[in-house]
This record gives sequence, structure tokens and C-alpha cells, in this order.
Amino acid sequence: MRPDQLGDYLTPSDPRMHPDGERAAFVVTRMNLEEDRYERRIWLWNGAEARPLTAGPTDLAPRWSPDGSQLAFLRAGKKDKRLAQVAVLPIGGGEAAVVTEFELGVLEVEWSPDGKRIAVVAGEYIEEYAGLEPEERAKKPKRITRVPYRFDNIGWLFDVRSHIWLVDPAGKEDPTCLTPGDFYEVSIAWHPSGRKLTFVSARHDERGLDPGTQIWEVSDQGGAAEAMSEVGLWEAPSYDRQGHLHYIGRPDLWAHPNVYPLWRREDDGSLTDLTGDLERNIFPFSPTITPRGPRWADDGSFMSVVEDEGAIRAIVRSPAGETLEIAGGDRVITGVDPRRDGSAAVFVANAPTDPGEVWWWQDGAEKQITSLNDDFKANTTLVEPQRFTIDHDRVTVEGWAYLPEGEDDVPLLLNIHGGPATQYGLGFFDEFQVYAGAGYGVVATNPRGSSGYGVDFVRAVVGRWHEPMPPDIVDLIAAPDAAAAVFPRLDTSRMGVMGGSYGGFAAVRVTAADQRYRSSVAERGLYVWTSFAATSDIGPWFDRSYLGTTPPDGWETLWNASPMAYAHDITTPTLVLHSETDWRCPVEQAEQLFTLLLRQDVDTEFVRFPAPEGHELSRSGKPLNRQQRFEIILDWHERHLRSGD
Repeated sequence: MRPDQLGDYLTPSDPRMHPDGERAAFVVTRMNLEEDRYERRIWLWNGAEARPLTAGPTDLAPRWSPDGSQLAFLRAGKKDKRLAQVAVLPIGGGEAAVVTEFELGVLEVEWSPDGKRIAVVAGEYIEEYAGLEPEERAKKPKRITRVPYRFDNIGWLFDVRSHIWLVDPAGKEDPTCLTPGDFYEVSIAWHPSGRKLTFVSARHDERGLDPGTQIWEVSDQGGAAEAMSEVGLWEAPSYDRQGHLHYIGRPDLWAHPNVYPLWRREDDGSLTDLTGDLERNIFPFSPTITPRGPRWADDGSFMSVVEDEGAIRAIVRSPAGETLEIAGGDRVITGVDPRRDGSAAVFVANAPTDPGEVWWWQDGAEKQITSLNDDFKANTTLVEPQRFTIDHDRVTVEGWAYLPEGEDDVPLLLNIHGGPATQYGLGFFDEFQVYAGAGYGVVATNPRGSSGYGVDFVRAVVGRWHEPMPPDIVDLIAAPDAAAAVFPRLDTSRMGVMGGSYGGFAAVRVTAADQRYRSSVAERGLYVWTSFAATSDIGPWFDRSYLGTTPPDGWETLWNASPMAYAHDITTPTLVLHSETDWRCPVEQAEQLFTLLLRQDVDTEFVRFPAPEGHELSRSGKPLNRQQRFEIILDWHERHLRSGD
């Protein structure tokens, strides 16, 4: 695979079962490199074939009306094509009509149980900034009183709030705001009665300084919202068919990183853990899972995905707590939606050599119902990963090697994932295929701190990063030799390392400790905890979660846990890659690393992608920027791992 093939494959997502249980809608996304944009259309499986249902090019989030006669979705608005608005399409015939025009667009959309209203999450400017022209608003001083005042991939927050609104599907009546005020609301779900909704919001005094949220309910008539949980790490609320409230997370707001179970809220307010025995996430942080959370059947069972040792599978969980895997194997399932009676489901899955297709499961059997990527796979050499393990320090760490075609030795390129509470594994990843296509032997592992392997594994790094050799760095340093012992084609005399976010953090720690590497790419990383604590959108609490301390008491620990505290030992040529409007790991992190490397006379370059690119450049940045990023990285490794051979 080459960087210029980013536009050659299609990505399905967000499968939604029609109320008749025989049809399904889903989103298909393509990168258009010629016009430097993402094109999204809604497709329909009619029981016999799959075809585009909408023309796009910006359509997403399909939601069936309860009677199945209409499909609501998000589409570019009439006034501002950059903002999503609610569109409603009559399935029996006719054109889709855009029925909202919110000034800041719509983020979520959900039908009421009676089909007469649509609940949306939409933003609005606070009073001081409302009604201003864009130029006037841009010149106005930013009056900031809370954190976070900006958020990665979203933008400035200090002057806006997101609220729940009720919308008329016909667009004849003005929207009604159910949750006005000085808070943000997300993750809406309707009660089966249609008389109330649940959502997630942080409304406690310390919000922003900690990661806490609460689950709330509000009447469909408006009024004061009622807290349905204490402050904790909560997300993805839902109701089962009988109206019992459920949500995912943990009551301890300082429990991250962790495995997050599904809980049922009992009538007395107590919580019952429904999936803790699995010790696996049913709502993984990455990749994006849609639909989110459990999907309820009439009998009280639910379908969900579950993250497990490099794979993401689909399961059914019965009211008695029995678990049945309905779609497993060496792949990643990014969304599943069942019939009301649970007898069938539609799901989306991808695998290392398959960018993704839509599947139908029924009576214990599954069939593929799309052929979106047949041409891409026929015209592209894609590499199957081969598993290996690192067995040391009383743990087993899982890894995979992607070897190019042929028998010759190849340079070894160690890739480190972000998070760190995420996982590499058995899904399609354009990065691995592009690097293997360029002739590198790609090595990827899930070191301690990764998700998918239980509570002890994901929390193994907590309180350890201030040590000279924490457990995750021990695992990563061991990975190349362990892989080369199994796959001798991997040339450990020509090694490169790279990673983004936590991967950038770890790449610096690795090259400071192991001078064998000849090339490194540190991308969008956290390098200096002492400044990250105040400049990152999650900085005010992320340090306490992982390091157990925070300013002003923890300065020494924060510095000792910073890759910059070790970077003076780096001799490896290092490309520092970052985006100007990265609010997760702000660009000042890269500036500090680059300057230190220059002072140490290390061969280094600093590449800055311009605004509005942020932390998600490699996953959802502008298509041409994603292509350029690949070309820059390949050029750097070519110079240092091949030049002169």
C-alpha cells in the first residue's frame, strides 16, 4: 500500500437495524484526495443488496424513526456547509429535507419513542458572545473562568455550551431547549415511555479539574435535571426495554486507567455491576464504536462489542449473565445493532487485510452483505500480521510483525500505540500497510499499560513513569529482539521507532535508554509533564490519574516522569512531528523536545502541520495532510535506515 492510495478504500460504520428487522442503514466514508475532503454517504441494505441511499457528500448518523417510515441523519446545513444539521428522509419516496439550522450545528440525533420529536445535542454561544459577527467575535478578548476552555478536535469552549433540544421532524416548529444553563450535555438516550431523557454532564464545582461526570435525567417538558449518579467516570447511558437505566464506567473518578463495566441503576439508587466478570471493556476508547454502548433486546439481553487481546468481538449478554460470542475471530468489530427480539444483527468489521465490510448475523451464522473494498484488495498487496510474544518479567506481552513480500532482510520499524490504555491488534491499520509496503518490517506490541488484557495489565504503569525503567518501556525495549528471534528477516542493526501521543512519549523514553536505533519519529507526544499539566485540555487531571500527584506538590515526580528528563541521552536522529492546534498535547511539548535535541547536536527536524489540524491528524486530519504526513515519515526513515546501505 502507498500513501496515495488513502482514497482507494471505503470505510463502513454506524450500522442501524430497520424496525422491520430485515433492512439496515450504515455510513460509508471515503477520503477524496483530489478535493481534500471526506465524503460520507448513507447506504441501505434492503435484504437483498446494498446500495447508496443518500447522495452525500457529508451525510452521517442514520437514525430510523420508530415506525421505519423516515430516516433522520446529519447533513451539511443550507447556510454553512461546514456545520451538520438534521435532515429527514421519507423512505417511501421523496427528497431529504434539512429541518434545523442551529448556529453551531448538531452533534447528536435520536428519535423519540413515539416518532413525533427528535432530540439533538447542539451548541450555542453564551450571552456575552451571542449575536456577534464572526469577525467581531474573533477580535473580542477571551474571558475564561474555567477549564477546559478549549478541547482537541472541537475547538474553543469558553464561549459556547452544548444543550439538548427537541426538534420537529417536519421542521415546522422552532426547536425547544430542555437543558439551558452553564453546562455541557452529551450522550442522549430516550426512556421507553418518551417522557424523559438521560444524558451525561459535569456540573460539580471541580469539573474540569477532575475527569468526573454524572448521569442525569430530564423531563421531555424541560425543568430541572435530576442526578442519577454520583460524580464518577461515567458515559454511554441507556435504558433497556423495561426502562431500567444503565451506564458504563466506574464510581471512583480517579480510577482511570481501568476496565469499565456496565452498571444497572436499581430503584433505590444502588448500582449492580453486569459485566465486571468479563474484565474487558464493552465500550473501547479506540477505535470509535458506533452504536455506542449496549443494544437492548425485548427480553432484557443486550448485544455489545468487547475488547479482548487485540481483537474486538460482538457478544450477547443474557439477563442471567451468560455470555455468547456471536461474531469473533481475528478482526475488529466497530458496531453492532440487533433486531428487537435479538434473533438477528447487523455489524461492521475490519481485519488486518480488509478495510471493512458490513455483515449480517442470524441463527448463529453470519454473511457478508457488502463488497465495498473488493477492488482495493484486488489491486493492493496487503500484509497479514504474524503473532509473537515477549515472555519476561512474569508477564506475557503480545505483539505482531508485518513482513513485506520476499526473503531478504528488512529494516525493523517498531510502532508504539497511543493511550496508553488502547491496543494494537487485529484490525485494518493503514499505517502498518504503508510501512510494510515501503519495505519495512513493522513490529507492533501491546506493552503493559495497554487495554484488552485486564485491570492489572492496564494499570501496571500507574505510579511507575517516574522510574528510570518503568514496565512499559521494559516491554518496548525487549520487543525488537523478541520479534527478530521469531522472524530472522528483521534486521536489528537497522532499527527505527515511532509513535504518536503516548507513542511519542514512549519513543523518546526508548531512544534515551537504547542507542541502537538509527531513526525515530516522535509525533504529537507528551514530553514535559510540568507544562502539560496546565496547557493540555486534560492536563488538570491526567497527571493525578497516571502519576498519583499534581502541581504544586508533585513537581519532582512530574519532571522525573517526563521524557525530557531523559532526552539528553538520545543520539538517534529524531523527527519531531506535531500539529499547531493540538490541544491534547500542545505544540509547546514538541518545541521543548526539538530545542533540547538541537542543543545536544542530535540530527533532528521539526515538522508542524498548520491549523486547524490537531491531535487527530493521523486518523481524521485533512486527507492531503494525512498523505503528506506519510511521505514525510517515509522520507525520514529512508534517509536514516536505507541511505548508504
